[in-house]
Amino acid sequence: MLVRDAMSTVVLTIGPAHTLRQAARLMAARRVGAAVVLDGDTEGGPGILTERDVLASVGAGQDPDRETAGTHTTTDVVFAAPSWTLEEAAETMSRGGFRHLIVLDGQGPVGVVSVRDIIRAWAPTRAHRPPTLVG
Repeated sequence: MLVRDAMSTVVLTIGPAHTLRQAARLMAARRVGAAVVLDGDTEGGPGILTERDVLASVGAGQDPDRETAGTHTTTDVVFAAPSWTLEEAAETMSRGGFRHLIVLDGQGPVGVVSVRDIIRAWAPTRAHRPPTLVG
């Protein structure tokens, strides 16, 4: 199975000036764990802000109404292609210690694939079968 088959194509994009509270509200509303940060002033491509980044900032006592996405964005991002296998994506995430990959096709983001997306693809839900109890 390929990344294009498992990725979310509804990509939450924000700007670097969004506060962490604004980003967290948008992520919560969309039920996603990451936002793609687009900054027209940088040439390196999109960055990513994850729930871990927000949590680390709040845990450090920083004010989510003053801290901006741009300050907490990961900019040395590893990108996936839609044609990657899910094995390639999972191996890349495991090796890099992260849970989301921005999927690029051409110049722009076309999706995000997460560990959860890969698990869903690899372990399809059982239709109305209760779990087997052991013990």
